[in-house]
Amino acid sequence: MFSLEFMQTAFIASGIVAIICGLVGYFLLIRREAFAGHALSHVGFAGATGASLVGVSPFLGLLVFSLGAGGLIGAIGPKLKDRDIAIGLVLSTSMGLGLLFLHFYTRYASQVTGLLFGNIFSVDTQTLYGLIILSLVCCAVMLFFMRPLLFASLQPDLAEAKGVSLRRVSILFLGLVACVTAACVQVTGILLTFSLMVGPAAVARQLSTTVWKGVFLSIILAIAEAWGGIIIAWITDYPVSFWISLLSFAIYLFSLLISKKLSLIRK
Repeated sequence: MFSLEFMQTAFIASGIVAIICGLVGYFLLIRREAFAGHALSHVGFAGATGASLVGVSPFLGLLVFSLGAGGLIGAIGPKLKDRDIAIGLVLSTSMGLGLLFLHFYTRYASQVTGLLFGNIFSVDTQTLYGLIILSLVCCAVMLFFMRPLLFASLQPDLAEAKGVSLRRVSILFLGLVACVTAACVQVTGILLTFSLMVGPAAVARQLSTTVWKGVFLSIILAIAEAWGGIIIAWITDYPVSFWISLLSFAIYLFSLLISKKLSLIRK
């Protein structure tokens, strides 16, 4: 398995995606914006299908639409009570656009399936280089504004009183989530982006006691799920995205049992 070039590329690509998903996904849960990540994935589908219709790269359309939607959601609803309204409006509009584009896109059913569920084994060298550049940019941006992001996420009222712009932080972070969503398309597809972005982060929140331990555990779990899904898919000849999502769900259930037992022991 490891002697094949496309398998080596698959492991490298999935590992890179897992790192940025584990990193960004943990903060996505801290900020209670899992619904926003879900919405951005649907927006990305509308952008990808629309771009294909006009002869542009689906990845470019996905990225542009996701970035635009992320900025719009962040600008409209920097606070939690406004954010859900903004997300709902953007999500419903994007689903309508996706349905319209899909109406004209029926002749390319195999490409639609690839967008929805991903195909890690089809990643070529050029795509891998683009993924590496996008991931490095995402990590650099994340490190640059991690302190204000953490401050605004845990204590928004105090952060705003100290001069931190909640709207600016929200726009920048959701733009980052949009980039990560675009990066996930080749691995888990648009509809299964949560498998690597939310699942490992949810387990890390259950089992970790500090933010930094949680971030590290989220990244490790995301890599384990991505690589584990590829290995099991190689053995069983079933889709990789199915195994990644199944591993994510199973590990989350296991973490719930562990956390419940730990709480009983403490009592």
